[in-house]
Amino acid sequence: MQLPPGQSLTHKFPVVGEKAPPEEALDLEHWRLELGGQLTSALDLTYRDVMKEAQDELIADIHCVTSWSQLKMSFTGIRLADLLARLGVAPRDTAQFVRFEAYSHRLHDTSLPLAVALSDSWLVHSFEGQPLTPSRGYPLRVVTPSRYFYKSLKWLRRINFMENDRLGFWERTSGYHNTGDPWQEQRLEGARFTSQDETDAFRDLTDFVEWRTIATTDTPRVLVKANLRNWRPHTRNLTSLQLKACDFRGADLDHVDFTGANLTLGNFTGASLRSANFANADLEGADFSGADLSGAQFANNFLSATTFTKNGRSLLGFHGMTMSAPDGLLEEQRAYLEKLPGVLE
Repeated sequence: MQLPPGQSLTHKFPVVGEKAPPEEALDLEHWRLELGGQLTSALDLTYRDVMKEAQDELIADIHCVTSWSQLKMSFTGIRLADLLARLGVAPRDTAQFVRFEAYSHRLHDTSLPLAVALSDSWLVHSFEGQPLTPSRGYPLRVVTPSRYFYKSLKWLRRINFMENDRLGFWERTSGYHNTGDPWQEQRLEGARFTSQDETDAFRDLTDFVEWRTIATTDTPRVLVKANLRNWRPHTRNLTSLQLKACDFRGADLDHVDFTGANLTLGNFTGASLRSANFANADLEGADFSGADLSGAQFANNFLSATTFTKNGRSLLGFHGMTMSAPDGLLEEQRAYLEKLPGVLE
């Protein structure tokens, strides 16, 4: 068995990204899948139209950007190229990219080169012989196994064939890599999103009001792959900040309030996080191995592929650490935390 670099094996199917679609996505009587753009003929399909086509089984390894992988997952659906062929339409010669658009509250979308979409993208409705749950993309989602899972859009609404590319939701708002090849570990493009000058200025701030997450905007301020090693912030209030894939190694973060923050893929090795508050923070893929979490409080966190022990390196401190309602803990990490007295409530 071989995994892409930085991935952890699981037998779970963690729920990642947005958790619930708008009601219109689940209304099958009015649900539509539109196909258009650089296509020989535009299509407007009902759910019955999609389901009456011959359905096939896809057995595929799935790799999430948050660092979990599950092998040989079984989906039921139809390959995009097969659907087009059966409906008698084809991309025009001018088509070079495909954009998938979602029924979602934040209008998620993502794009792929046309060749990748035609060779590798499937429209699926079932997992392990059962309909997908709404949190995992029911009634119809994309699965593109050769790319990180954020390229596999949930709640599919429209497929647009394009002459020119356009960055997708996560790519333009959070610095996710536009290619997303897990074997090349193309997770985020920090250089495109966060400059060194911006990082230096951020480290010196005494107030982070301008960096707070604003739920109504499509472009919140996000720090991506920033060097925050040995950082000692001037304030302990880091609530609701979006600090993705940042390097916190050796940082002094004692008593910091991270409530509601997004710290996905953060490296906290060797950091001091005594009595830090992580309530409602997104910690998917974060590495806390070797950190001091004595007295730290975890509650209602997303923890898929989050590590507390890794490569023989465990927590430096955990006395008084508590964790309630963890979401998505992988098997090895849960087993480790269960051995720590008083941690898992």
